Amino acid sequence: MAASDTILPRRAPLTNQQLLWAFALAAFAVLWLAGKPYMAWAFKLPRSMQIPLRRWIGDFMKWLVEEASFGLFTFTEFTRFLADVIDFPYRIALSLLSTGFLEGQGSNAVQIVPPLPWIAVIGLIALMGQYAGGWRLAALVAACFGFIVAFGQWENAMITLASIVIAVPLGVIGGLLLGIAGHRWRIVALVLKPILDLMQTVPVFAYLVPILFLFGFGPTAAVVATIIYALPPMTRVSMLALAGVPSEVRDLGNMVGCSRRQMTWRVMVPSAMPGLMVGVNQVIMLSLNMVIIASMIGAGGLGFEVLSALRRLDIGAGVEAGLAIVALAVALDRLSQAYARKVRLHADQEQRGPVQRHPYTVSAVALVAVTGLAGLVVGWVQSFPEAWELTTGAFWSDVVRWINVNFFDQIEAFKNLLLLNVLIPFKRFLLGLPWIGVTGLIALAGWSLGGWRLAALTGTLAALIALTGQWPKAMVTVYLCGISVVLACLIGIPIAILTAERGRLWKGVEIVIDTLQTLPSFVYLMPAVMLFRVGDFTAIIAVVAYAVAPAIRYTAHGIRQVDPQLVEAGAAAGCTEWQLLTKIKLKLALPEIMLGLNQTIMLALSMLVITALVGTRDLGQEVYIALTKADTGRGLVAGLSVAFIAIIADRLISAGADRMRTRLGLQR
Repeated sequence: MAASDTILPRRAPLTNQQLLWAFALAAFAVLWLAGKPYMAWAFKLPRSMQIPLRRWIGDFMKWLVEEASFGLFTFTEFTRFLADVIDFPYRIALSLLSTGFLEGQGSNAVQIVPPLPWIAVIGLIALMGQYAGGWRLAALVAACFGFIVAFGQWENAMITLASIVIAVPLGVIGGLLLGIAGHRWRIVALVLKPILDLMQTVPVFAYLVPILFLFGFGPTAAVVATIIYALPPMTRVSMLALAGVPSEVRDLGNMVGCSRRQMTWRVMVPSAMPGLMVGVNQVIMLSLNMVIIASMIGAGGLGFEVLSALRRLDIGAGVEAGLAIVALAVALDRLSQAYARKVRLHADQEQRGPVQRHPYTVSAVALVAVTGLAGLVVGWVQSFPEAWELTTGAFWSDVVRWINVNFFDQIEAFKNLLLLNVLIPFKRFLLGLPWIGVTGLIALAGWSLGGWRLAALTGTLAALIALTGQWPKAMVTVYLCGISVVLACLIGIPIAILTAERGRLWKGVEIVIDTLQTLPSFVYLMPAVMLFRVGDFTAIIAVVAYAVAPAIRYTAHGIRQVDPQLVEAGAAAGCTEWQLLTKIKLKLALPEIMLGLNQTIMLALSMLVITALVGTRDLGQEVYIALTKADTGRGLVAGLSVAFIAIIADRLISAGADRMRTRLGLQR
């Protein structure tokens, strides 16, 4: 055949979008490589060009605390009143569970009524479990509380539980009311969405400073911080649950002549109750996640024990307190889920006596009365004897010591290898990029994935980070987060691939990642610091351990969601196992994997603020320094920058996942 007769495949012409990307990347390269002598402001923004947002926020907080007034009372008096309203039920809960009812103040206080005996509390929890889910749940929650008392964490756990029993109802009520308002009025929903986004992405440390200003130092301020932290999920879930009420139910309410208030509270809310209980569960879990951070402003309890152990580098005490938080979380999580499924039966209750109608209430009262009287006579009934307590603290400390003694050289060599060849070069690379060029590429990515609105959002948020003077710290945050997320995916995705379709193996992995997600974030820092000292490498190890769970869970979920018929068709066509995995399973699971990547980034960013305690120099350190110096403006500006990074990543990855899902013909 002649050469002229050979038909060569022609390349498809470049699209306008591809041409735009090529031009943008070329312009970025020219600016980066040759533009610094001519456009120094594009690399390091002069202070004169920065927005003084930090000073504005500081001045506003000062005015709010010292001068703001609303008629007959000042804003400070109003916040103190709210603090007193929260403090009263908290003191009652604390008296019942921990301190007992006291007469007098401070060191002169005398206990006139002891707290509930430990046996009574465990018995009450078991009765709640029996009522909500049967004897299996009763045994589980009793075992969780038994673990807490056996390992000497009872007093701390009861202080934490006192905060939870106040913060959770207030968080649920506040979230429900905001959710109802957002469901009823569209303008409220539009206003709430960006506020909730910020509340869920701004680091908790950032708004601890204004809370300290407004509510003072102590457990009440910690309860307020916990409520604010746990409120957004309840609000979102409430709006979704109310929107999901069938139209037939609403039509029935209108037919029987319900007023607007009756429609809300007697029709909509009861119909949406299963979904609302999911929000209640989320409030409980987030409140428990907050206990350590809240201890930094006076909460006490298990969180303070973990924080103290971190400061002493006492891994044994920290692990035991952390596991006590896990046990408390498991018990409350299972109880809330069981109550969400509970169906109450009212049949024939009118023909029964009070004892038959309320057997659990009667049993609870009898248990409290009997154990309370017995505790006055028999000491071990009231308080668990110290001689009976168990501890594994020495074991964990010995494990870390053994690793340091036997593997110190190998650990240091591995650490230095990564630092010198990966971490430091990548950090210098990011710090050398022009902020205006990076902002333009981020906006272009937004336009490519989601149109001009997403481009405007991502570009504006990136520009605000630079214009408020946070760009260098933000690049260090991106460097730490990026390395951590890559490592988490390199570890998590292969684990998910190997275990997703192996039932027993996956159950074991699921138990591990469930435990990882319930362990307090501070617990990860102690072994990392004891093994690797302080610094960026230590922070990355802690972040990877904390953030790896979503990479595993979402990847496994995506693989299991692949249609088996497609896999069978591939096998029938002669595909090898590797081809089935790479060409079918992973390709179809890619949207879910991207959502897992999104969640991994969110967890990594939240953990990076905490790793400021081990010497990082990123936005997290700015937030932590602001907390120690009570600098509201500094903390909120740095916290908002972290939130902007999180929102940019979330919007771009979500848009990419949606586009990929559409391209693959998958329905979300």
